[in-house]
Amino acid sequence: MAIEIKIPAIGESITEVTLAGWHVEDGDFVEEGDILADIESDKATVELPAESSGTIKLLAEEGADLAIGAVIASLEEGEGTAKKKQEDAPAQSQTAQAPAAAQESGKTVQHASPAANKILAEKGIATDGIQGTGKDGRITKADALAANAAPKSAPKKEAAKEVAPVQLSGGVTREIRREKMSRLRKTIAKKLTAAKNETAMLTTFNEVDMQPIMDLRKKYQDMFVKKHGYKLGMMSFFTKACTMALAKVPGVNAQIDGEELVYHDYADVGIAVSSDRGLVVPVLRNAEHMSLAQIEAEIIRLATKARDGKITIDEMSGGTFTITNGGIFGSMLSTPILNSPQSAILGMHNIVERPWVVNGEVKVRPIMYLALSYDHRIVDGKESVTFLKTVKEYLEDPARMLIEI
Repeated sequence: MAIEIKIPAIGESITEVTLAGWHVEDGDFVEEGDILADIESDKATVELPAESSGTIKLLAEEGADLAIGAVIASLEEGEGTAKKKQEDAPAQSQTAQAPAAAQESGKTVQHASPAANKILAEKGIATDGIQGTGKDGRITKADALAANAAPKSAPKKEAAKEVAPVQLSGGVTREIRREKMSRLRKTIAKKLTAAKNETAMLTTFNEVDMQPIMDLRKKYQDMFVKKHGYKLGMMSFFTKACTMALAKVPGVNAQIDGEELVYHDYADVGIAVSSDRGLVVPVLRNAEHMSLAQIEAEIIRLATKARDGKITIDEMSGGTFTITNGGIFGSMLSTPILNSPQSAILGMHNIVERPWVVNGEVKVRPIMYLALSYDHRIVDGKESVTFLKTVKEYLEDPARMLIEI
């Protein structure tokens, strides 16, 4: 009996996905639970497992854009499948001799999934020498992401999908390369353009003396690591300060829904994380009830999943407020774009030593510029300035966050 393999429902608002890559070939026998393909949605890449054992027939090509419910393959199960598997056994045993022969000659034969092959090709890394962790030593997408290119005496040119060389004097060439935009990148472009065009976005700035937090972390870091097993970072202080400021200025935590304003009595804070696939925003649920240690642990958990490509759509959905940190890349100042339908986003920047007046004396202090972009349809200037000033006050006197004043 043949079973149709369809694109599954991935999220409530997702109607179309991209078939990122097949893990099997046409005519392969697969076991129940084997990964058949990678499906890329607007927010995440998910794996499609086999529902039962049988012989696979591929009906869709890699890179195709497909609607939810579209048939991409069929699976023939039953006695005919079992018979085919037995008939294929001699051929499989002959194929199995190839790796053995290669090992006798001192070479290693590696097999990689289509997604892994693509990543390795972009990195300029051969499959030889990479130890696969998948079934039968297959190189998985995670193996490819973790692989690092060996030092080379001369850089190797990446294979271009489309090259238009122009010969100039002195043997100089000019090359261009075209690549299809990923579904995630197209979604990011669409959402950010909509945020600029459909909101009355404005940005207000302030600066904060980071010395108190740096002193606090230095004093208690060893004890914190000993107790919790991970370091206390800057982001947990900013998240905590924002949740407390949101409680004081609820308009910053609101959204427009038609002709109504929706206010939230909770703070689901999105933390922007840069990954190989692009910018993703995991959400900390009810961050207002978390301690600094709990916030730090949740940030580490979600950021790790995002960078490993294992973050789920549910973990990125919703959110009432967002924090983005361009400072880790050296940004001095920026105007972050709203993460619609949220009404505000806080931008952090790099910490630079600057002259700072302390009790009438000029001292050198570690200063960070903060930027709050907000939707002026919801948030007035007074509210935005009050919010950012409140965040600044909490950061410059972190003890107030602990005693909640």
